[in-house]
Formats: sequence, structure tokens, C-alpha cells
Amino acid sequence: MVSTAKCRVITQAVEYEREMVEKEKTFPRQHIRRWRLLVQAGAFLLLIITPLVNYYLHIHFVQGWYQSLGIGKLWFVSPLEGLESLLVAKIIYLPLLIGMVVPVLVAFFLGRVFCGWICPVHFLSDMSDRLIHLFARKKRRKDRLLLPRQIFWFVLVADIFIAMVLGAPLFVIFSPPGLIGREIMRAVFFHTLALEGLIVVAVLIANLVTSRFFCRYFCPLGALLALIGGKRRLRIHHDQDTCTECGLCQRSCPLGLNPALKEGASLYCWNCGECVEVCGPGALCLRWETRSQGQRGE
Repeated sequence: MVSTAKCRVITQAVEYEREMVEKEKTFPRQHIRRWRLLVQAGAFLLLIITPLVNYYLHIHFVQGWYQSLGIGKLWFVSPLEGLESLLVAKIIYLPLLIGMVVPVLVAFFLGRVFCGWICPVHFLSDMSDRLIHLFARKKRRKDRLLLPRQIFWFVLVADIFIAMVLGAPLFVIFSPPGLIGREIMRAVFFHTLALEGLIVVAVLIANLVTSRFFCRYFCPLGALLALIGGKRRLRIHHDQDTCTECGLCQRSCPLGLNPALKEGASLYCWNCGECVEVCGPGALCLRWETRSQGQRGE
């Protein structure tokens, strides 16, 4: 006869398997990296195709880049660039406010998904990481320079202050994500590049020192989106009981966060899902939380 202890072990194993199946239903972690890459590539391809279609085919249904993107009669404006423009002009421009509505709502419910899933800087950083891994056989480099995370917020305050007091929309002019779209358009329309494009090169080189150095410390757009998404519904959920504390999630996080300490639910997380992808026990998942769950911290 099977002993009581063996029955208990078998029952626990069955329950564990059932829990794992339920976690897989929450968000299939083995597909997150693949879907993110497809979304990133599609977003970057849009930046390339749009000026080509505008210039050679004279089709203007889609215009601009992610600072200000027009699709038909709909215009989408980056929240920070829109805010800077309002502060510099010192007038309320209704079409600009309307153009900011959709990006603000996306950030409010989903958090910094633009940073983790759409931003061309993150896409180029991901591609450079893959190339380095291909030739150097290193999945993750050690961060050599760590700064206080609070710098993130001071940069946002400084950017808003400069726009409001000095009338200089610095991020509109020198935004690395905006520069990528602008340089692609300049290359297509004018067959030349501007020196400002070297800022993007500097941002990518800084990744060799610390993973996502600019995104982690000096991107005011990321800081603003993080604030807007402070009460976001889509979060990285951590199951304390399932976690083996292996540390793999922290080593895989591009921003150096530790999801095992629930930093995946913090303002800094951009919901890229990389930690969920590498978590073998399934202790992490991307989960849509209800208001009651968010208040209880579940």
C-alpha cells in the first residue's frame, strides 16, 4: 500500500503542476521575448518605411515619427514633447492636447510599454546586445557604473524647468528616440545626416558600461511615462512561494531591477517581460491587476 507520506508528495506534485499550467495561461512566458522583438522590429520598420513612402510614392497617410506621428487624420504626440511645447509656447493648444490623449492612456494602464516594446533606442540596444552575445558568447555584461536611481526624476524636473523658464524644449531637439526617426527622414529627403545623430551613437556606446545607461538614468520621457503609469494595471507579479531566489531575473533585467524584491511592480519597471521569460519556476508573470489586487499588493 502507498504510505500517507507518499500520497501527500504525489498530491503536492499534482497541485504544483496545476499551478504551473495556470501560470502559463496568465501569460505564456516562452513567447514574450519573441513578441517583443516582433513589436520592436515593426515599430522600427515603420520609421524606415514612412519617409520612403512619403518621398518616393507621395503617399502621406502616415507621417512623422514617434515624437509626433500622424496616421490619416489622427495625430499622436509624445507626452513629454507635447508638454514641453505647451510650456514653451505658454498657450493651451487643443489639437496638441488631443494628440497626447492616447499615449497618456496607454501609459496610465500599461506603464512604460513604449520604452520596453516600441522605443527605437531600446530596439537598437537589444540588437547590439544580441550581436555582442553572438560574437562574445556573453548573455549579460556586468554593469560597471551604477548611479542613484533618483537621478531619473531630477532629469525630468530639470527638463521641465528649462522648458518652462528658459523656453528651450531640449528633449524635442535632442531626444535620442526622436533623433533616430529624424535622422532616417533626413537621410531619405536630404541624403545627409546631422551631427546630432552622434547622440544616439553615444547612448549605444554607454550600454557597454551599464546596461541601458541612458534609459535607466537620463531619459526624461521614461520618467514621465513612469509617473503616469504609477497606478498601472499591467504589472510583473511575483509569487513568493514559487520563487527559488536564484537571482536570474535580476541578472536578466535590462534596468538592473530585482523582481524577486517586487521591483517589477515599481515605477522603474517598463514591463518588457525579460524576467518572466527567464524565470524557470514560473514565479514571475505579467498580470493584469484589478484595483482591489493593486491595493492589497497581491
